[in-house]
Amino acid sequence: MRLVVSRADPVPESLPVDDRWPRAGHWLSAGAGRHPIDVAVLGIPTFTRSRNRAATHSTPAAVRRALHHFTTWSASRHVDLADLWPWDVGDVDEPDREDGDWRARTSVATALAKSRLLIALGGDGSATVPLVHGLGVATAGVVAFDAQYDLREGNGNTSALAVLFDAGLEGERVAHLGAADWLVSRSHADEARARGLHLYPRGVLDERGIAACTTDAITQVGARGNVHVSFDLSVCDRSIAPACLDSAPGGISAAQLLTAAFTVGLDPRVRSVDIVEVDAAADAPDYRTVRLAALVVLEVAAGLALRPRS
Repeated sequence: MRLVVSRADPVPESLPVDDRWPRAGHWLSAGAGRHPIDVAVLGIPTFTRSRNRAATHSTPAAVRRALHHFTTWSASRHVDLADLWPWDVGDVDEPDREDGDWRARTSVATALAKSRLLIALGGDGSATVPLVHGLGVATAGVVAFDAQYDLREGNGNTSALAVLFDAGLEGERVAHLGAADWLVSRSHADEARARGLHLYPRGVLDERGIAACTTDAITQVGARGNVHVSFDLSVCDRSIAPACLDSAPGGISAAQLLTAAFTVGLDPRVRSVDIVEVDAAADAPDYRTVRLAALVVLEVAAGLALRPRS
């Protein structure tokens, strides 16, 4: 009897194993064994603070499943992720609970200590906070790809930068890329400028190129410490990111996003990356947003594979 599974969201065990077409999902789940770990993948499934009531806690598992649709080989970059040793750390247990932040920070610290690069799968935008604390909020630089500035009051999914500023992050150590007309308020734009953020709105990304802007942003914020990069996929055009409830027409393209992800992975100043604000339960039937998130993982890892080893 032929087993029928969804092409979009498969059960990994149901997919055929082909030694000539190794699946990225199998690469991640195989782990590093006794080898030094290159890339750690950690789920931080935050969702209760989301203003959109999004089911972002379902996304880390969905991204792991989506990785089974892709191989480990990047033909354009001549990179095989089979040359990297991965560690799937699993998910932080109930990160939204009162003691969940401590568990998230502990998991982040462990993953950073044991790997060259940490990739975190959110979760809503509040997942960024424990990652920056893991690097050290007093010295870390932050590069945020986002349609909005995340400066709202409170501790919700659109408050990450506000929370980090209250904890001691300085505006001059933050670069923001992709802010969109009609999604940013005048008040938040004024605050971003007053705090000294390095701002790259969408028009600048188009004019200068996203790879150049990404490298410049990392340079501007990384003078005092390691850099964390946050990819809020609401920065993308809604046609490619329908599972991001704040995405809108006119956002950056998939090609731009993946170029930025590779550029981030290649830069040795970057120690951690997150992918947030994807609600897998609200995705299109073809799971295009979740698959895009999985490709961000692969592009970041490809960049890491080409980093010079210290």
